[in-house]
Amino acid sequence: MANDVSSLSVAQLLGAYQARTLSPVEVAQAYFARIERHDSKLHAYVQLTRDLALSQARQAERAYAAGSAGAALEGVPISIKDAFHVAGIQTTLGSEVYRGQISKSDSGLVRRLRASGAVFLGKTNTAEFGQSATTDNLLGPDTANPWDVTRTPGGSSGGAAASIAARLAPLAVGSDGGGSIRIPAAFAGVFGLKPSAGVCKDEDGFRAMSEFVSAGPMAKSVADARILLGVLAGSRFDRRSTRKPLRVCYCPAPENRPVDRDLALVVERAARVFEDLGHRLEADHPPIQGWDDIFGPLVLEEEHRERGHLLKLCPEKLTRYERSTLKAALVLDPVDVERARGLLPGFRRRLGEFFDRYDVLISPATAVPAFPLDQRPKFIGDVAVDWLWGAFPFTAPFNVGGVAASAVPCGLVGGLPVSLQLVVRAGAEQLLLDLSQDVEEAVALDRRGLDSIWT
Repeated sequence: MANDVSSLSVAQLLGAYQARTLSPVEVAQAYFARIERHDSKLHAYVQLTRDLALSQARQAERAYAAGSAGAALEGVPISIKDAFHVAGIQTTLGSEVYRGQISKSDSGLVRRLRASGAVFLGKTNTAEFGQSATTDNLLGPDTANPWDVTRTPGGSSGGAAASIAARLAPLAVGSDGGGSIRIPAAFAGVFGLKPSAGVCKDEDGFRAMSEFVSAGPMAKSVADARILLGVLAGSRFDRRSTRKPLRVCYCPAPENRPVDRDLALVVERAARVFEDLGHRLEADHPPIQGWDDIFGPLVLEEEHRERGHLLKLCPEKLTRYERSTLKAALVLDPVDVERARGLLPGFRRRLGEFFDRYDVLISPATAVPAFPLDQRPKFIGDVAVDWLWGAFPFTAPFNVGGVAASAVPCGLVGGLPVSLQLVVRAGAEQLLLDLSQDVEEAVALDRRGLDSIWT
């Protein structure tokens, strides 16, 4: 067996399985060894599913031996955000309230993963009910960033991002209701993609941010993410050549929000890669004003409906941010909810018209690099920013818009990764993957410092 299977791509793993030079059981055991060696520093996982994983790996091994293996992820290890139900396994949803709750059945997305032959390493840490863009809750220590364990990996899919960045899984499933894949992907220097609304369904799954949330892939590379997205969406996303020139909108600061100066310079250099690739780069602003008037009321209404009872039942088991959310929901004006619901179709129509003019939008994925744990920035430069969105204001508008978006690592600031965000019209995941891979190959993030930590 190779000295370190964690350096192999998904395609390399599948090829080695077919050639019988690697065993799915050996690979699963190698990943568990890495997790045992490193995760006490990261807290990426809230639960390992060793018995299930080894059973799945043995099943895959038998299929390869019999020449009957053909599922898309046969024998490939994967981490699953603890917001998805896996039959017989605890699902905490990042909450002390649900510690020890065992899921009776797989949700729809997990059923597709199981059918793909994937090997379930465990459940990754998440913000409570996905309600924070950092990964802290009452279950245990905050998830740490593999590039610097004193800093956050973002959230709410922070455990998923950390599992990929530290090579504790080759693939991870996250979910993104307001940036919860793209923010941690950016802070941890991995690739993450939020599909268009409805592309990756999770039938009978956990409900939060339902109008806006999408499950999606997180991976070391776009090529790996393609395979996982294909499983989640029930489709294929083989690489294609992009037509040239595409109409590319570059917006360095959507809504004129403040951006860290050094991050902005790195993102601009990466945006210029599109010109080198033969595309037309134009400066413009997407029509996203008012997104928070839609997002806030609809999210609060659902939190009250799904979990409002917890304020009276067990407030001491809730995080500060979830209590604040539920208290805000108590005084939510129903008029604002109906107004938000009425505004949503027009918002999506305006964004659709914007993508009639442009094939892709580029912006920073976040406004700052990863910040110290529990220390959200109060200022960016000399501009005061709010606690909730100040560090990461650029993702949620595109959840409201229902379009597809990705975070692609594009450089380092102070030794920490930063990413550009690519956004395309709803249903254009194929184009998004192709462009993301073009950028990934052109920029080639330097991960040597990270790899030297997690050997």
